[in-house]
Amino acid sequence: MISTTTDEPDRFVRQQELVPREQLASLTCTVVGVGAIGRQVALQLAALGARAISLIDFDQVETTNITTQGYVQQDLGQPKVIATAKAIRQIDASVRVQEIPDRYRPTQDVGQALFCCVDSITARQAIWRTAAQRCAFWCDGRMRGDVLRILTVSELADRNHYAASLFPQAEAQTGSCTSRSTIYTASIAAGLMLHQFTRWLRGLPTDADITLNLLAGEWTVH
Repeated sequence: MISTTTDEPDRFVRQQELVPREQLASLTCTVVGVGAIGRQVALQLAALGARAISLIDFDQVETTNITTQGYVQQDLGQPKVIATAKAIRQIDASVRVQEIPDRYRPTQDVGQALFCCVDSITARQAIWRTAAQRCAFWCDGRMRGDVLRILTVSELADRNHYAASLFPQAEAQTGSCTSRSTIYTASIAAGLMLHQFTRWLRGLPTDADITLNLLAGEWTVH
């Protein structure tokens, strides 16, 4: 049972009918890739009330990450997982954060909820092949310029659809999926991923595939 002290306001009171706190508290959430989308996912998880978050990323903070990924000047040169963990603890010091400054490897533990926020199809294929069976909820965030796509797997029926989205890297556009990005697109993508996550927590159906073209104002849901 989660308890709060009587002399402090409950920071979760405004979302209590939208985010099941008991269910969230029992999970470990893994974020693979804490770049543009992944960093926003990690921070939103902490704000929502996740109690255990695992961060996996081998990269360090560069100058362009301040503009597109929400890092700050003091983070420059630090591993992204360390800088993101620090930001999470500023939101809630009681969150248990595991920092893994490395590439995803099949030997690494993953939580019940996995957020795949890497920037290549090849990396997604490798993670899906070895981690999909070990998590109950999977959400993949992709973006290129003004277009973002969110793919969610929370039921057996979603697996074939997601697997079909893992087309050969040779068929992908040149460059990583975040080579053209903005902080607002990343934030929208992260928000949609967390929305699917909270739907799953509440026992509601999730959307297997969402595409949003901000420039054209087009929204497609499967």
